[in-house]
Amino acid sequence: MAFRVAGISFDHMHMGDLLRMAHDHPEAEIAGVFDPNPDRMCRAIADFGIPESRVFTELEACIETARPDLAILCVKTAEHAAYTERLAALGVNVMVEKPFAATADEARRMIAAMEKSGKTLAINWPLAWVESHATAKRWVDEGKIGKLIEVHSYGGNRGPLYHLADKIEVSREEVERQKPTSWWYKREAGGGSLLDYLGYGATLGTWYMNGEAPLDVTSAWDAGGEVEVDQHSITICRYSAGLSKMETRWGTFTDPWTIQPQPKCGFVLVGEDGTISSYDYDEFITVQNRAQPNPTRVPVDRLPEGRRNGVEYVLGCISEEKKPEGCLDPALCLTAQRIVDTAFQAAESKRTMELLP
Repeated sequence: MAFRVAGISFDHMHMGDLLRMAHDHPEAEIAGVFDPNPDRMCRAIADFGIPESRVFTELEACIETARPDLAILCVKTAEHAAYTERLAALGVNVMVEKPFAATADEARRMIAAMEKSGKTLAINWPLAWVESHATAKRWVDEGKIGKLIEVHSYGGNRGPLYHLADKIEVSREEVERQKPTSWWYKREAGGGSLLDYLGYGATLGTWYMNGEAPLDVTSAWDAGGEVEVDQHSITICRYSAGLSKMETRWGTFTDPWTIQPQPKCGFVLVGEDGTISSYDYDEFITVQNRAQPNPTRVPVDRLPEGRRNGVEYVLGCISEEKKPEGCLDPALCLTAQRIVDTAFQAAESKRTMELLP
């Protein structure tokens, strides 16, 4: 095997999906998994046939024994910076599962630690690998709707506890049982729909806008109800040439990967000469432009080998000694994190705020 991959923490249910990508990669192997709670690793151990010798409850022991080329980090958001710094000190390339961090300052700590180590840092956003969104980006870059002036995103699901890795369903009764103790619903742990999903809208939005940052941000949320974090937020970003809206929702009627809810989850992009709608998991985008004002469906581009998922892409970057680009680039993700930070503070203070540095 050319690549050794270690899974670090099972706080985020996406760990199982990411380990499957490593398991299915023809030139990679799962060299180790770590979590302080061994019970949380049981399903992955069974699914991927991970031997006991590759299972760890101590981080340093995992890295020293597994000697990974890539550590996949799925710890709770509030601990992203601390864990990234520990992994950087151990000389490991790191792919952080979204979101980037709890704050922009913590994101900067992560960037600084990885730059000092000389290793690669990448931030994985699963929606970056949705073919409709990648196709929409190509159309924008080719100027087919003119200068992009608005990005509208709606992102969410029924709630973070309704599904496990591989989108295995969890009953409503079990969700309600877990809510009181789940980190997703704890403010100090980085919970809430805004911190969970605004990063998607802000990161892909910044990607569509070719890195442009907004001037100021207005945001509102429903925090203060039955749980201590928000389950619905709406953020407005004012750019030099237009307004963009990014909405997050825990509590959609259905999950977008099974049945698209209403409003639909995805993006609508407005240019000076046309529009594009790109909804999560669709096999097409819908385009209007000067040449064809009637909304027209365009089949999605198929993602090429090497760019079909985050693990495959980052391993390729490591192999070719290239820095991650697009939505995985920490610099672009830092701009998006600044939007998230500003939105959080704007929602708390109930006022419009200039984009935080």
